[in-house]
Amino acid sequence: MRVDLNADLGEGVTDDEGLLRVVTSANVACGFHAGDEATMRAVCTIAARTGVVVGAQVSYDDREHFGRRHLDVESDVLETWVSAQVGVLSRIAEECGTRVAYLKPHGALYNRIVDDEQQAAAVLRGSGALPVLGLPGAQVLRLAAAAGRRTVREGFPDRGYTDDGRLVPRDQPGALVEGPAAIATHAVAMAGDVESLCVHGDSPGAVDAAHAVRTALESAGYDVRPWSD
Repeated sequence: MRVDLNADLGEGVTDDEGLLRVVTSANVACGFHAGDEATMRAVCTIAARTGVVVGAQVSYDDREHFGRRHLDVESDVLETWVSAQVGVLSRIAEECGTRVAYLKPHGALYNRIVDDEQQAAAVLRGSGALPVLGLPGAQVLRLAAAAGRRTVREGFPDRGYTDDGRLVPRDQPGALVEGPAAIATHAVAMAGDVESLCVHGDSPGAVDAAHAVRTALESAGYDVRPWSD
């Protein structure tokens, strides 16, 4: 009866400080799909003060499409991209009195490495020995576990799922679960099957949704705290 609550932060589209008062882990954008050193520093500073765990939210180099466009890149290029993102956030986090505790890919990259073993391996090579958050059954989690790395199964209460456990593509009906109450109900239903739940930070109602999710989880008897402590 324990679950982590994470959110995507540092993307410049929501109330980061508001979310950091609710969540237990922060997936910080590392500049490739959103964010910059100033936003990374702002999030890490508050996270260090509030005890929120920091993770590197790495993505394809694709700010124009917010990291949601599928890209076919060479493995060595992707490895370099991931390494650069983890490196810059690690430096900033340490300067702010915290550290990067895990890796979570973003957007199209997150979905790609559910099935693409080659790109999953490149992401892992570029991220050292960091624990990895991912979709249950994803190739990236399988490879990470085989390499002796900590893996964390993640669920999305604000997203719809296909029958095979994949996320419904955002351009298809049923992709989003909308409204704090519906998101909170979905969170409680899936909490027993995952170690971390994510409320997307790029929606207008992100803070309200996060509050609703945390309240519902605690009311259902869950201890909401970082998976890493």
